[in-house]
Amino acid sequence: MPKNVLIIGAGGVAQVVAHKLAQNAREFGTLHIASRTVSKAEQIAASIRDKGHSVAFTAHPLDAMDSAAVAALIRKIDAGIVINVGSAFVNMTVLQGCIDAGAAYIDTAIHEDPQKVCETPPWYGNYEWKRREDVAKAGITAILGAGFDPGVVNAYARLAEDEYFDKIDSIDIVDINAGSHGRYFATNFDPEINFREFTGTVYSWQNGAWQENRMFEVGREWDLPVVGKQTAYLSGHDEVHSLSARYKDADVRFWMGFGDHYINVFTVLQNLGLLSEQPVKTAEGLEVVPLKVVKAVLPDPASLAPDYQGKTCIGDLVKGTRDGKPGEVFIYNVADHKEAYQEVGSQGISYTAGVPPVAAAILIARGPWDVRKMANVEDLPARPFLELLGELGLPTRVIDATGDHPL
Repeated sequence: MPKNVLIIGAGGVAQVVAHKLAQNAREFGTLHIASRTVSKAEQIAASIRDKGHSVAFTAHPLDAMDSAAVAALIRKIDAGIVINVGSAFVNMTVLQGCIDAGAAYIDTAIHEDPQKVCETPPWYGNYEWKRREDVAKAGITAILGAGFDPGVVNAYARLAEDEYFDKIDSIDIVDINAGSHGRYFATNFDPEINFREFTGTVYSWQNGAWQENRMFEVGREWDLPVVGKQTAYLSGHDEVHSLSARYKDADVRFWMGFGDHYINVFTVLQNLGLLSEQPVKTAEGLEVVPLKVVKAVLPDPASLAPDYQGKTCIGDLVKGTRDGKPGEVFIYNVADHKEAYQEVGSQGISYTAGVPPVAAAILIARGPWDVRKMANVEDLPARPFLELLGELGLPTRVIDATGDHPL
């Protein structure tokens, strides 16, 4: 019997997820979307009708920080799969709701405690992995980090393991957004989550141990397909923490592209204390959180989509050996902001993050990824996932000894 699906969240990524579910509604039962602000969920449902889809989405109000409320909604609509694309602050309560109500769980980013920034690694070990036994006892599937990065880039590493190397020596994940949104300054997703990624220690896995750097301390130029030469900086990121567990003997690094303007504005905000998550009092006695004030005055990331132009390039440069011979492979995707907006009404960053959890949901519904345990994407067969992503609009390309070609 087809599984009913519940989306939790109503931002730009949720919009992509909803549209892609509507395009592939034959794979599922009834479709639902829930948000604390139900009007946002209703707007997404309306945008699907505006695209001419006859598929019905039912919108529900939900406080996703309340695990009992999450479980109650799952039971009410008989959801078999929950796609959590809400704030990273709600992961644990949504996961617990899925455990209690017996629904499969998918998320796209690591859990964060609102009171803590950049905890000690491995980050998944601080929250998600502690629920492994509970997930197994409940007999549900929980797929962690099934966005693009984390997510697709984890599958790229697994593909390299399965089809290219006997031993992997290094995995360098490179994320370049060569697009332009036309605003003076904005972030591509929730500013609060975005800035928290870059105000703490940069952790990478090298020489069999966690290494620490400052943000923007280590940079290098990458010459990549389509987007050309781009400067990217060593950054801390979710997928490094799970990949380091599977590839203990490899160096695992994440590189993100930043322009000088972004770095300059970020540095000023940080030096002024405006990126702090700790409350301060104004002269009038008002208590405010500087980071939340900055979030309030910046453009809503979803509002960037109509004007966004240009492309993204995200991929893995994997080096290793096969039959004792060294080699390397670059596995990547290029996405277009304008094409994403024309298809689903969101910009390319949301598109690359929103399509993969739908592919994961399809593979759960069909069976191959319904593993009845907790898994990161690299723990699961990569090729079926990547081939399905190509059908859904995120084709994979590979540069290996034979040249640059489709997967």
